[in-house]
Amino acid sequence: MHTNDTHAALDNMPKTVTAVKEERAKDPNALLLHAGDAFTGTLYFNEFQGAADLAMMNLMGFDAMTFGNHEFDLGSSGEGHQKLADFIRGATFPFVSANADFSKDDTFAGIFNDSIEADFSNGQIYNGIIKEVNGEKVGIFGLTTEETADISSPGSIEFENYLEKAEMAVTALEAQGVNKIIALTHIGYDDNAAVDNDLTLAEEVEGIDIIVGGHSHTTLSEPVVVANDETPTVIVQTGNANSNLGVLNVEFDENGVVVAHDGGLVPIGNQVDDPEAAEILAPFKTRVDEVAQEEIGVETPIELENPRTNGDNSKPSVRKNETILGNLITDGMLTKAREFTGKNVVMALQNGGGIRSAINAGPITVGEVITVLPFGNTLATMEITGAELKEAFEISLSKYPGENGGFLHVAGGKVEFDSSKPAGERVVEVYINDSNNKLVAVNDDTTYTIATNAFTAKGGDGYDVFAKAYEEGRVTDLGLSDWENFRDHLISLGSEGIPTEIEGRIVDILTTPGEEPQIVVVTPDVERGNKYVVTANDLGDLTDGATVRVEVPEKKNTIFVSLSSEAVTKLKEANATIVISNSVVDLQVPAAELPDGEIEIKVQKNNRKGALDAYDFSMKSKGKGFQKFN
Repeated sequence: MHTNDTHAALDNMPKTVTAVKEERAKDPNALLLHAGDAFTGTLYFNEFQGAADLAMMNLMGFDAMTFGNHEFDLGSSGEGHQKLADFIRGATFPFVSANADFSKDDTFAGIFNDSIEADFSNGQIYNGIIKEVNGEKVGIFGLTTEETADISSPGSIEFENYLEKAEMAVTALEAQGVNKIIALTHIGYDDNAAVDNDLTLAEEVEGIDIIVGGHSHTTLSEPVVVANDETPTVIVQTGNANSNLGVLNVEFDENGVVVAHDGGLVPIGNQVDDPEAAEILAPFKTRVDEVAQEEIGVETPIELENPRTNGDNSKPSVRKNETILGNLITDGMLTKAREFTGKNVVMALQNGGGIRSAINAGPITVGEVITVLPFGNTLATMEITGAELKEAFEISLSKYPGENGGFLHVAGGKVEFDSSKPAGERVVEVYINDSNNKLVAVNDDTTYTIATNAFTAKGGDGYDVFAKAYEEGRVTDLGLSDWENFRDHLISLGSEGIPTEIEGRIVDILTTPGEEPQIVVVTPDVERGNKYVVTANDLGDLTDGATVRVEVPEKKNTIFVSLSSEAVTKLKEANATIVISNSVVDLQVPAAELPDGEIEIKVQKNNRKGALDAYDFSMKSKGKGFQKFN
């Protein structure tokens, strides 16, 4: 049995306990493995930082877990990785990762073992372990993505080449007489092959029989077999957020080669809650529910969306486009940084991958705020040059129109880019607001103070330019909680201050010509039978290029739409387009083509035999026909 990327999604965990017990009833000797990322994702983690997850995992009786990148998210907090160390020490199972070196962090002294052991202890870290299943030795070693250094906060914990360490682990296991080997990995099923992934691991390292994977949140409804060498490898992964329990049965020949397998996913949701699990979870859930329901005293008139493309790059995404939510978060960061430091902080940046959820329309709760920013980050300031700032935005925009977790949302300025240019050459200009709130271009040689979260400031998401600034002592962690800053900013704005549209802070000069044109809908009153009159007052204030849509009912007989002389003048001055619509057919006319003075437009349904929804339109100006349309 296996799971991965549960991300503190504990509400349904009592149902998972039931599923595990049902599978154990079929096979009491079945292993239970976790492929990493138990940490981060819900209020359970924000409130209890792993303790609630551990209580459930200990109850289920896991046999081993590897580390996901999110296990290291607390590394930038005041107490570093102490909560992770507590999580490990409290576990009734061992942890495995052959390519993670904890030796330089004293927090893990006494629990890190750079070895593969058959005589292992729970609450300890090993490269791998050897268990006996049905009288057979089974080796289990772990791997953690090397990307962790960029996408989390591991500090002095280092991640070595996964292929080299996997080769070493297989060799060591085989030297101890083990020929049935499981790689418990958090490197992604088909993730960036230039870094690490399970498919490459299966192809490159002979001797691995099973890969229980995580990180890419891939839902493999059935096992995938890679058979490029003499030892085929079976790969499994369950998705994420406790959505499935994976089950896999494998048969080996006398040489330890896979000859048959059967596996799939058990969806979590319809099971009955395990009573003991529900009882253990209850005090955690009570506190989480209390926190989630506390309102902050602010209402939003619209949903503050957090869109993703789901593979369709034509769609908007928090990881490639400006959003209202990103603007609000960075506005709060900028305000707090200025207030706390008293410095002229010119810009604030927030990585899109760190914005994890939308906020529904209506009253905003503490739970919603924390779920938006669940990683426990703190606010930091950084001294960088204009040239370095432009370099950072090149990284931010490098994958456009694809998604990039490092995409930077902005407050305090504007970024213009050209998506037709190659990556690394896309930034056209970066602007900051001066003391008069006017946009001015940054100077390459001038040093500016900016604000961001500590994760990004230390070079997270591959921002080497920020990592260099951090190494040179140009970063100051202010220790201020990101979600609390966001909450405080929302409260300071109040319900009336929540924006309802973006502001054009991040602009592709090729595809963003300006604001969307104004659309005015007019439903005129009937005057004298079938005549509908549109006056200048009906149009309101028109912006340049507006579209005025005059909606009249569908009728079998003839109707007339009359535009007053003043209305025509107003339409022409706004360079507007007028649309006459009866819900079946539209007549669209540029106002520039209209004559001066009052205009009457006739809309007549053509009732000739065999005609299908055919209409005649005609116009009269000063009593004479002006145009005819059939």
